[in-house]
Amino acid sequence: MADRDPDCIFCKIVAGELPGTIVAEDDRTVAFMDISPATRGHALVVPRRHAPDLGAIDADDLAAVAAAGQRLAIRARERLGADGINLMNSWGSDAWQTVFHFHLHVIPRYSGDPLKLPWRPEPGDEAEIASAADALREG
Repeated sequence: MADRDPDCIFCKIVAGELPGTIVAEDDRTVAFMDISPATRGHALVVPRRHAPDLGAIDADDLAAVAAAGQRLAIRARERLGADGINLMNSWGSDAWQTVFHFHLHVIPRYSGDPLKLPWRPEPGDEAEIASAADALREG
């Protein structure tokens, strides 16, 4: 996989070719503010190397993104007074992925903010849960 996709907006932000409000970076990752924030402090963490999605990202880059996301989440709680944090990744357009460069949303949550779960948690069908579990088991 190429380190960079010349048509990728996030690759261009990482390279400094497009503006981005960068809040953290290290040798593997860059974190910058989301331009369409869900809440105050909503940021994205991306790997420096281009990977279109969760299925394509190198395991070491994925670990680095997760660690950078954790550091940023801790800062959001401490410095912005967030009551909680959502970490979110979308793989594929049907899962709401709109930029095809792996990214982790770090979304600070505040008591009373307008965000809601995209589904209503309720008990599932036990047979269907068991069937899906059988399909997902390793080995």
